[in-house]
Amino acid sequence: MDPDTSYWFPAKRHGWGWGLPVAWQGWLVLAVFLVLVAVGAFLFPPRTHTAGYVAYIVILCAALTAVCWLKGEPPRWRWGGDRSA
Repeated sequence: MDPDTSYWFPAKRHGWGWGLPVAWQGWLVLAVFLVLVAVGAFLFPPRTHTAGYVAYIVILCAALTAVCWLKGEPPRWRWGGDRSA
């Protein structure tokens, strides 16, 4: 990672996407995401409001992905090692 940039989420070493946060802001985003997932189970009980719960989770995942996209390393396919980048 370049010291001049302050990514919240580093790129995964293998595959495409982001790993666990490296900054406190990223950990806060992840904690809020997990709390909202738990709250959603009470707002939309999955056994009785399945469609609402699934829609809620899809929206939360889209929001988390957007934050990762904006505040994480640029995504690209990685094969491990990553000596060239």
